[in-house]
Amino acid sequence: MRVGLVCPYSLEVHGGVQNHVLGLAHALRRLGHDVGVLAPGTRPAALPEYVTTTGRSTAVRFNGSVARVDAGPAAAARVRAWLRDGQFDVVHLHEPAAPSLSAHSLGAATAPVVGTFHTAQSTTRLLEASTATVLRSRMRRVRAHIAVSEEARRTLARYCTPEATVIPNGVEAARFEGRRIAHDHSGPVLCFVGRVDEPRKGLPVLLEAMPHVLASHPDARLVVAGGGTPDRRTATLMERLGNRVVVLGRVDDPAKAGLLASCDLLVAPNTRGESFGIVLAEAMAAGAPVLASDLPAFAAVLDHGRLGALFATGDPTDLAARAITLLDDPVQRQRLGERARAAARREYDWSAVAPRVEAVYASVLRRTDRTSGGSPVRVRAGVRRTMGERSGRSR
Repeated sequence: MRVGLVCPYSLEVHGGVQNHVLGLAHALRRLGHDVGVLAPGTRPAALPEYVTTTGRSTAVRFNGSVARVDAGPAAAARVRAWLRDGQFDVVHLHEPAAPSLSAHSLGAATAPVVGTFHTAQSTTRLLEASTATVLRSRMRRVRAHIAVSEEARRTLARYCTPEATVIPNGVEAARFEGRRIAHDHSGPVLCFVGRVDEPRKGLPVLLEAMPHVLASHPDARLVVAGGGTPDRRTATLMERLGNRVVVLGRVDDPAKAGLLASCDLLVAPNTRGESFGIVLAEAMAAGAPVLASDLPAFAAVLDHGRLGALFATGDPTDLAARAITLLDDPVQRQRLGERARAAARREYDWSAVAPRVEAVYASVLRRTDRTSGGSPVRVRAGVRRTMGERSGRSR
C-alpha cells in the first residue's frame, strides 16, 4: 500500500505523537509498504527522505502542554499538494481534531481516512470547539478510528459516536535493551524523564518526595532528563536538594535508553492528561522498575501493579513510601523489571503494534471496495488477509 501519515505537531520538538508517527512509518516500511509523512515545521536534520514538512509552526497551549502546529491557509495548500502527489491508498491522520495539518487533511483527502486519537482528558473548551467544527461535521470522512488507550477511547466517545479500536503506542524494544551505563556513585538512582516546565508531568511532586526518600537512603540520587526551563517553585525545590538532584536537560535517544536501563527506579509522577505514557513502555523495554502515579492510563500500561508499582496521584508522601519500599527490596525490583521487559516486547514493540494498524488499513480497503462496486485499489492480496492469515509481506 501507499500510506500517508499526517502528524499535527512539529517534528522539531520531541513528543509522544511525533515519536509514534515516525516509529509507525518505519515499522510499516519494514512490512513492505510505501509510506509518506507530513508534519509542520522546518525539516530537522537526519529525518528520513519520506518525511515532508510544511515550513512553519506556531506554539499553542493544549491539554497542559505546548504543541507546535500549522493551521494557516498556506498549510492547507501544502496539504492538498502532498495528497495529490502522494496518490495514497490510505491517509492516516493523527489527532484529526487538532487545529493543524490533520484537520486540513481531513477535509482534503480523497483516499480512505483512518484516524488515531491520542488525547485523554475530561473536557476543554478548545476540544469542544474543535470537535464541533471538525469532528462532528467531518467524522463521516474517517472510515476507521484508533485510540492509543482506553482513556483515549473514552475521551473520543464523549464527542463522537463511532467505536474506536484500541491499539497502543509502539516502541523499538531492542533500542532499550542491554544499554546499561556505569554511574559515578554507589547509591540508588531514581530517574525522571519528561519536560520540566510542564506542570502535568508532576516533577514537583517527586521533588517534594525526595527528602523523605533521602532520610531512608541518604546516598540516593535523582536524575532528571528533559527539556524546558523549570518554574520558580520547581527550581527552588531542586536547589534544596543540592547535589542529590542531577539535571541533564534534554537527552538524545541513546542516552535516554542508557539512563533507563541503568536506573534503580523510573518515577513517573504525572498528575493528569495522560492517555498512555510512552516513557513507561520505554522503561519497561529497558527492564527498569517503574513507580508511577495511579492515573487510569498508567495503571493500564502497568497492568494495575503487576508490571510496576503505583502511588496516589499528586501525593508526595505516598510516592516516597512506595519508593522506599522498592529501594529496600532489590529482588522485587528485579522481578518487576523482568516482567515489564517481557510485556513490552510482547505488547508494545512495533513488531506487535504495526501489524494491528496494518489490519485496520486492510479492513478499510475491503469496505471501500465493496461500497465502490469493486473499483481497483493498489493493494495486494496479502494485505487483505487478517494478521493470522497473512502469508507474506505486501507492498
